[in-house]
Amino acid sequence: MSIMEQLAAEKKAAKAILDKGVDNITPDEQAELKKHYEEAKALSERISLFQEAGDGLDHLAGAKKHEAKQARTLGDFYVSVLAEKGLTVRDTKSGLFTTPEYKAATDTHAEGGAGYAPLLTETDENGRWPYERPLVVADLFSAGTMSGTTVKYPVYGAFEGGSGTVAEGGQKPQLHMPDPTWESDSLHEIAAWWKITDDMAEDLPFVVSEINQHAQYNLGLAEETQLLNGNGTDPNLKGLLNRDVQTLGKGADSDPDRLFAATTLISTATGFSADAIVINPADYQAIRLSKDSNGQYFGGGYFAGQYGNGGILQNPPIWGLKTVVTDAVAKGTAVVGAFKAGGTIYRKGGLVVESTNSHDTDFTSDKITFRIKERLALQVKYPKAFVKITLGKAESDGTGKRPCESE
Repeated sequence: MSIMEQLAAEKKAAKAILDKGVDNITPDEQAELKKHYEEAKALSERISLFQEAGDGLDHLAGAKKHEAKQARTLGDFYVSVLAEKGLTVRDTKSGLFTTPEYKAATDTHAEGGAGYAPLLTETDENGRWPYERPLVVADLFSAGTMSGTTVKYPVYGAFEGGSGTVAEGGQKPQLHMPDPTWESDSLHEIAAWWKITDDMAEDLPFVVSEINQHAQYNLGLAEETQLLNGNGTDPNLKGLLNRDVQTLGKGADSDPDRLFAATTLISTATGFSADAIVINPADYQAIRLSKDSNGQYFGGGYFAGQYGNGGILQNPPIWGLKTVVTDAVAKGTAVVGAFKAGGTIYRKGGLVVESTNSHDTDFTSDKITFRIKERLALQVKYPKAFVKITLGKAESDGTGKRPCESE
């Protein structure tokens, strides 16, 4: 029995006596409680001394301690924190183990490294994972941190009036930014949990890959969906498309023309320049494969650019803006925005990974439950910095004319 298991056993025995209440324990049980308490205290001091001495010796020797917060992936971070505490995944069975917050995810591929325990089972990390679409919507917004739980901020509408020429003695035109309305957005938690067996827990590269390849991706997938489409009803975020953004309906002109028109709407209403387009793959394909009257692809053909000029671009940006092609936005809808200027994602801390075998029947089933979670809020200070566009041609109204577009 490991020292962690001994400590857990002593705590459990002491708690069983404490649960009887001070008025119901016998003198023998009182002596037994004292024995379990003293033993648990001694074991705890032994563990603390071991960890403190290890850290102290490393410092005296001038050894550069591995910095857990510089781990390249969330899974590596989890394992490095375990190693720093002298624990293995199975040792966390004695109680809840929580990592500090992780804020620097830069690589989604698991790698082994120094400090990992010997493996009893080898894991093939080169298997073919199910398709995972790139998660890039969050990167379009500005990023911020917060110490509280709610951010309150002014929301500005479109400019009113404008500058103009004035006759001598004439009234000057007014340029006015309307008084803002005040909004507030609270932190919302996005989380998930899963289980592995005790045998799986002995294979640290497998644990790393489960955290990085599956859990962290699915958390990001839910985050991206919420940022765009959250309905604002607890526990959901209020997503961008459920704010008072500008809209542009179907019209007689082409989809690329309306995408460009949206950039004008943004600069007119806010003075900002659009910096990105978010579009569904099917809609991007229709634009990318569009041709002129000579049958030439506007974006260049499959061997060369238009009319053989220039090299081929597989996914050229539309109107020179960063073009995010993703299923996060519905087919038939595109979003043009000044994302950096118009919205900010506030996060409290970073990602947290927890593991325990105290959930459900884990202890008797030789399983460990993992949990991953984050807290964030979306602030959209300038809703008019975004335009939601309905793609496609407008239907004729029977008079031979098409309905006008609307903002």
